[in-house]
Amino acid sequence: MTGQTTATHGGHTFLKIAVAVQTLSIFFQAATAGMLLSSHDTELHHIGSPVMYGATVLYVLAAILAWRPGGGTPRPILYATGFLVLASAQVALGIAGMSSLHVPLGVLMFGLSTLALGQVLSTARRGRSSTRS
Repeated sequence: MTGQTTATHGGHTFLKIAVAVQTLSIFFQAATAGMLLSSHDTELHHIGSPVMYGATVLYVLAAILAWRPGGGTPRPILYATGFLVLASAQVALGIAGMSSLHVPLGVLMFGLSTLALGQVLSTARRGRSSTRS
């Protein structure tokens, strides 16, 4: 019984870390995109692109691992997969140079990732307070 609780707690910790890393990587991309407006040095933005995509893949993996031990709802997997689709579109739009779609999609992704982080953190707090009662 204790092993399952530990596995579930570990899965949710990994999920929190994955969403935080994704949110930070999207924020980094936004900051380097802003730097592109003042200079034409694109190196940091190009380096951050695979990092952001990798963080999104990590989010999918973390959502799957958090779901399996406890047998809970697969909804976080759906959210993570949606982010992976958005990240794929974001990379494709960036490579194609379609800034008129690339920039608003980046803003949307940052907002959604921040909401997902808030949801994961609030769920963890609710779970922690209910086990203390």
